[in-house]
This record gives sequence, C-alpha cells and structure tokens, in this order.
Amino acid sequence: MAIRAIRGATCLTADNSDEMAEAVGELLAAMFDRNSIDHSNIISLFFTGTPDLTCAFPAAGARLHGLPDVPLMCASEMNIVGALERVVRIMAHVETDHSRDEITHVYLRGAEVLRPDLNSGNRGSA
Repeated sequence: MAIRAIRGATCLTADNSDEMAEAVGELLAAMFDRNSIDHSNIISLFFTGTPDLTCAFPAAGARLHGLPDVPLMCASEMNIVGALERVVRIMAHVETDHSRDEITHVYLRGAEVLRPDLNSGNRGSA
C-alpha cells in the first residue's frame, strides 16, 4: 500500500457551527466513498478554513462523524483579497492501493470553482 493525499473543499453559506459540522461530514464521506477508503486506512486529516470562518474548528465536525482516533489539525487559510469566502479545505493522508492518478479529489457546495480541471471528470493531484 502507498500513502496518498486526497484533497477536498466545501463552502458554507454562513459562519454557523451546525452547517460547519454538516458540510465537513458530507465532504469527508464523499472523499472516502469515492476513493474506497476505510476508517482503518486514514492516517491523518489536515483542515484549513478561510479567515471569515470563526464559528468552530472543522476538525470538531470530523469528530462528530466517527473519527475519534484519527489525528486532526486545523489552520487558517491566507487572507487573500478576492478569494472564495467561507471555504473549508481538507487534505486527507491515507493508505491505499490506488495510484496517484486514480485518486478522486472532491469539491462540493460551490468549491468546484477552485479546481474546475478536476470537476470536468478529470482526476489528478490538487
């Protein structure tokens, strides 16, 4: 098995802790489902949030969705003028038999604009 990174991002409509937990859970489920990742193959998760998200840590949402024993880390994105707002990004480090070009990165709830090259059906690293 190889260690691979899976990228994902999602947008929130508001700075709301309930929506944060829901969106993070939805994104993680999609990332793991589309890449056939089992809980035992997750090494760690790294989350970032744009500076306008102050309601909760994205990792708290992951804990609510069944990841109590996976190492999690959160950080703030750079505050870039004109950047997409209310975005949570995830980088999952996993063990998998998939090659790098077989990994499916997942962008939901408006975050698809961050990687249009991946949302046209193409696969690849993010």
